[in-house]
Amino acid sequence: MHYIFEILPSLFSGVLTTLEIFGLTLLISIPLGILVSLALTGKSFIKSIFEFYVWIMRGTPLLLQLIFIFYGLPIIGIVFPRFEAALIAFSLNYAAYFAEIFRGGFQSIPQNQFESAKMLRLSNWQTLRKIIIPQVFKIVLPSIGNEVINLVKDSSLVYVIGIGDLLQAGNIATARDVTLLPLILVAVFYLILTALLTLILRKLEKRFNYWK
Repeated sequence: MHYIFEILPSLFSGVLTTLEIFGLTLLISIPLGILVSLALTGKSFIKSIFEFYVWIMRGTPLLLQLIFIFYGLPIIGIVFPRFEAALIAFSLNYAAYFAEIFRGGFQSIPQNQFESAKMLRLSNWQTLRKIIIPQVFKIVLPSIGNEVINLVKDSSLVYVIGIGDLLQAGNIATARDVTLLPLILVAVFYLILTALLTLILRKLEKRFNYWK
C-alpha cells in the first residue's frame, strides 16, 4: 500500500492531462463535426472538399496524424507545442468521425419537418437549434457515446510526443521500479473513467427520450 500511495500523485497528474485532452477535444470536435456534417449534406463543390477531409482523417491512423503534425510539419516550418499538436490531431480526427455520425442523423430527419418550420416562419438557425438538432442528438447519441469512450482510450497515444498523460506516468513507474502494479493501476483508472462516461451517456439518452 505504501508503494501505491507513493506513485498515486504522478498517476493523478497523468489523469488530469488525459482529462484535459479529452475534454478539449470534445469541446472542439463536436461543434466542428456538426458544421462539417452540414457541409456534407449540401450539393456545392465545398462538399467534395469536406468529403476528402473526412476520407483522409478516417482512412489514416490517428497515431500517424499525431506524428505528422508534431514531427512532420516542422520540416516545412510549421511548429506546434506538444499539447497543441495533440489537441489539433485529436480534434481534426474526431471531428471527421462525428461529421459522418451527424450527417446520418440529419439525413434521417423527415423533410416535412423542414417544410413545417418554414410555414411557422422559423429561420434556418431556429429550425436547426429548436427542432432538428435535438432530434439528431437523440438519434446519434449511441454512436457518439462509442466515440467518446474510444477517445478516452485513444488519449493514451499522446505519449509518443512526450506528453505526460496517465499511460506515460504508469510506464515510467513500471520501468523505474520493475513492477506491473503501476500499469494495473492505470488500467483501473481507465476502467473508472469509461464506467463514469457510460453512466453519463445513459442518463443523456434518457433525457432525450422525449424526442420520439
